[in-house]
Amino acid sequence: MPVPFSQVSDVDRHDAFPTTPSGGGVLLFAGSSGRIEQERADLLAAHGIRVRAIRWFGGAGQRAVPHEVPLELFIDELDSLRAECDHVSIFGTSFGAEAALLTATLRPVHAVVAASPSSVAWGGVQDGRWSSHWTLDGRALPWVPFDEEWMPRHDPPEYLSLYETSLHRDTAATEAATIPVERIAAPVILTAGGDDRVWPSAEFAAAIVKRRAGHGLQTELFSAPGAGHRLLLPGESVATGGMSMRRGGDEESDRALGNRVWPPVLDALR
Repeated sequence: MPVPFSQVSDVDRHDAFPTTPSGGGVLLFAGSSGRIEQERADLLAAHGIRVRAIRWFGGAGQRAVPHEVPLELFIDELDSLRAECDHVSIFGTSFGAEAALLTATLRPVHAVVAASPSSVAWGGVQDGRWSSHWTLDGRALPWVPFDEEWMPRHDPPEYLSLYETSLHRDTAATEAATIPVERIAAPVILTAGGDDRVWPSAEFAAAIVKRRAGHGLQTELFSAPGAGHRLLLPGESVATGGMSMRRGGDEESDRALGNRVWPPVLDALR
């Protein structure tokens, strides 16, 4: 059974305050690295945005890995930030983009930025038991099971083919796990690298755009063929840490994509 919902502790939160507030607030979080996006939070704050960056697994009282993480964790932090700002948005990367999109289907937001997103919910394993990354009201959300016969062909591994084959193995499971992005009334900004070696973020992003377009909803997709899984916004350091894997791209391409998306991101979040 999922663990009871617990709030984010002070040690797992970084609050960044702008000198000249724009009125916009952002809840910010990373993906499988598990880090607090402090540098990105401070960068956004320098441009007038109030930011709360959180750790959502591996912290005090939290799930050890991305496995049955309660979406209430994000909802609670978003609602808390809302009390301080004229409007609030949400910005997540990779598994964090998965959470950002899901959370935005449950709470109204001003905008969503999803970097290297997924169009479906995935699963994780803890103590030998597989389940969804996410729970809501104590129940695991539908998720796409992995291809059990898949084996890595590189060292360090790249997981792109695992996600590609798993996504198309069971149509019913994939449809059940599809994030209902048509429920997000706010503008959505997506970034996806064409050389993402972690998962097919370009395919995921295209599916999100198509689903939302069918409902007349605004979505902007920024992609680049040479960029990988990790987006680099202007002035950011090259990220380190996280699981050992091939992420694709290179610093020049990742920065170029970050430079392109930066102005519309600021406009959306302020």
